[in-house]
Amino acid sequence: MNSQSSIGVILPRDLPAHQVLGYARKAERLGFDELWVVEDLGFRGGFSQAGAVLAGTENIGVGIGILPAASRNVAFAAMEIATLGQLFPGRVAVGIGHGMPGWMRQAGCWPDRPLTFLSEYTQGVRALLGGDTLNGTVAGARLEDVRLEPSSLPETSPPILLGVRGPRSLAASGQVADGTVLAEPVTPEYVVAAREQIAAQDAHRVVAYNLAAVDPDPDVAIATARPGLEWIGEPDWAPHLRPLPFAAEFAALRAGCATRQEFAERLPAPWVQQLALAGTPAQVRTRIDDLTAAGVTSNVLMPAGPDPLAALEQLATVL
Repeated sequence: MNSQSSIGVILPRDLPAHQVLGYARKAERLGFDELWVVEDLGFRGGFSQAGAVLAGTENIGVGIGILPAASRNVAFAAMEIATLGQLFPGRVAVGIGHGMPGWMRQAGCWPDRPLTFLSEYTQGVRALLGGDTLNGTVAGARLEDVRLEPSSLPETSPPILLGVRGPRSLAASGQVADGTVLAEPVTPEYVVAAREQIAAQDAHRVVAYNLAAVDPDPDVAIATARPGLEWIGEPDWAPHLRPLPFAAEFAALRAGCATRQEFAERLPAPWVQQLALAGTPAQVRTRIDDLTAAGVTSNVLMPAGPDPLAALEQLATVL
């Protein structure tokens, strides 16, 4: 098990455009190892964000987490990934996933067999990045002698990770990807359960997203993080919570609350500190170390609170 993990930070999806490059440069200046961009329906595109922040910074690693597979043809996705890998060698990691089913259905691109689609898509992208020529049906697309030109191939392909959470999807990640992106909340118990399902035979990155709030006063940090947890009582988040010792109590609390907001307000403080990285710098650093010991290779912090740029300063105190 790694004794130390990378520590990264999320680029908030709704950050005002004029602050995006400043945020990325500040994250690099403060010493974060990685910056992860997201691609959520209706917000900014993943490749565009990644290209911009890579060009606007010097050394920080940039991850895309995640690209919904069915939103792009496999050949054109491979072209985009190869371009970033060529222009910014060693600095890019690409997460691919099913996408949120509701969003994908809104956009008219939810596949009939999501797991088969994602596995074929990932294998197709990796084959193209490796210089192979593809023929036949791959992830719903009929390909005829599709390949990347030698002049467009990166010397080293960016790692491909799957952003998934169900047991069959985690198992697929262990078989076809270089790593897995685990959405928030990520606890040590969830990491252990996920890694058992991934069951990778070779080296496999585990990227963990977590809501984060750091303050010298732990009560302030907990209060800052609390609103960001209101969504985790919904059914999609059940796999994250099932391994926890208070899973049954958690479900009962959510069932007894009329709204997500009420649920977040009633979460016991100790639960908040297990479901988010919330507390003093020392407390949060200990929690990061616990996640690393469980198998996380990249801890990615999602800044809580109304001012992400100010939150970066606080989060950096755990580095």
